Formats: sequence, C-alpha cells, structure tokens
Amino acid sequence: MHNDEEKQLRQRIEHLLGSGLHTQTEPFPETEKEFTQLLAQLRELSSGDLEKKLVVSGFTDKPYGPDQMRCQECMYYLVHRKWCDLPELSVPVEPDWWCRLWRI
Repeated sequence: MHNDEEKQLRQRIEHLLGSGLHTQTEPFPETEKEFTQLLAQLRELSSGDLEKKLVVSGFTDKPYGPDQMRCQECMYYLVHRKWCDLPELSVPVEPDWWCRLWRI
C-alpha cells in the first residue's frame, strides 16, 4: 500500500469513527481462546469490509478504559508507519486510537 492509499484509508477510518460508528468495545478478550475467537470472526469478513472490521474489533478514536489504553502501547503498533500490524486488521491507525485486540 502506498502512502497516498494509507492516508486515504486513515482519513476514511477517522471519518467513520468521528461520525459515531458504533463498535463492539466489549467484551474485551481476557483469554487466549476469546482473542482467537475474535480473530476468527475477523477472518470471516471480506478483506474490503473496513466498517465491519472496525465494528468487530471495537475501534475507538480515543484512548479507552480506566487505564486509557491506546494503539501506541500495543505490540502490533508500528510506530514509524502508524500502522496496526495484526494481520486480521492491517490498517493505518493513530497512536491515540484503541481496539479490543490490544496487547502488550
């Protein structure tokens, strides 16, 4: 994906989240089994179904929860690219966003 495509995709995600897209932030997958089930749900989606990916993964455009978790601290976050490297998502993200697939 080229920089222009990534920028457009990031802007589309920002627009969807900023427009009030209701995503499934709960339940947070507490166990490896729950995490794996969530990944399986994402794999069943069409690769181009961005909106559904955001909903299932529980994306927010701001830090989440009492600990104010955010993409920047997630193990899948690529700092220099501002990218989620989790294969089931593989989308551009801002450091202050969050999703329920968050891991450290």
